[in-house]
Amino acid sequence: MLKTLRKLAFASSCLVAASMPAQAHFQLVYTPDVNITKAGEIPVKLIFWHPFENGHVMDMGTPREFYVMHRGENIDLKSTLSEFSFAGTANSAVAYDGSLLLKRSGDYVMVVVPEPYYEESEDIYIQQLTKSYVNRNEIPTDWTEPQGLATEILPLNRPTNVVAGSTFTGRVLSEGKPVPGVEVEIEYMAAEPDMATNSPKAPTASPMPGGAIVAISDENGYFTFGIPKSGFWGFAALGSGPEKEFQGKELSQDAVLWVRAYDVK
Repeated sequence: MLKTLRKLAFASSCLVAASMPAQAHFQLVYTPDVNITKAGEIPVKLIFWHPFENGHVMDMGTPREFYVMHRGENIDLKSTLSEFSFAGTANSAVAYDGSLLLKRSGDYVMVVVPEPYYEESEDIYIQQLTKSYVNRNEIPTDWTEPQGLATEILPLNRPTNVVAGSTFTGRVLSEGKPVPGVEVEIEYMAAEPDMATNSPKAPTASPMPGGAIVAISDENGYFTFGIPKSGFWGFAALGSGPEKEFQGKELSQDAVLWVRAYDVK
């Protein structure tokens, strides 16, 4: 019921505000290059946005947690955050700059646990626990492991080099257990953030007719999607988390995962 209300309410608000197809809310943990060879600091942007349609941006509250898992170690990144205004094509909203220091080779699993966002048009709160990956020197270390979040998507394909034209499979978990029958919305980052201007780059694709792209997790929590195009793809398991209420209202606690796909050349 909650998922249906989210779709209907947001579709109505989009028609009134912009006469555009409804797409999903998606929390970004974005850095443009996810396969890196050199040690050093890289910039990261946290944006709550609709990147497929290059549309509405939502204000973020101060994240509850922002950290990276590397070789099993939890490294706090919250002290790197600073607030800025991200200027989407429809509006501007509060977002956050951060940074990630790469030292040893291996996977760096960035995690953000945001403050729940109140979606007035739906009269619910949304909290998207989000993971994004960076790798140094092509050495796998952490990507196959869950991070112990209240809810998360565990990738079964290496998330930093999915082949465009192949498939991606994930497993939806809540408190470490698989979640069957969850609606997973799928988003293409058609407009990537410009790191210098804090605004979107020119979009490379447009949303398709018919609304959001959706997959459903099976009885063991698995879902599979064919990746048709290179770039960043996001997956949001709606309401997969154990928390269902915040400040007396319904809470959709979602698991979000971002992967990077490449064309074979």
